[in-house]
Amino acid sequence: MTRSLAHVALVVRDYDEAISFYVNTLGFDLVEDSHQPDQDKRWVVVRPSGGGASILLARASNDRQATFIGDQAGGRVFLFLRTDDFWRDYHALVAKGVSFVRAPKEADYGTVAVFEDLYGTLWDLVEFTDGRA
Repeated sequence: MTRSLAHVALVVRDYDEAISFYVNTLGFDLVEDSHQPDQDKRWVVVRPSGGGASILLARASNDRQATFIGDQAGGRVFLFLRTDDFWRDYHALVAKGVSFVRAPKEADYGTVAVFEDLYGTLWDLVEFTDGRA
């Protein structure tokens, strides 16, 4: 049996501002943006340009869901953006105004720094150098 992770849902405040950040700032591809009239919402999927699992940008539809925007992992790093060139991507993201909350460091497994998305969700930008997938 072959299985893989297809999408990770990320609760956002607004579809268009989230698309703008992920596509224009992080350089992700917009895979799909379809209206779902029965539920009055959109199916918005973005993915890093190199492939891999994609993110479903899910607009909060009530006050309870809205409380999780930017804090879906309770203050921990939630998502990990793997790169083949840490410094290229780090400098490009800094130039686009991305806020890094932990400076780059060399670890046993590679080079890593923590940044925030437009809502405060924490991400690792990581280049693995120890051979892990």
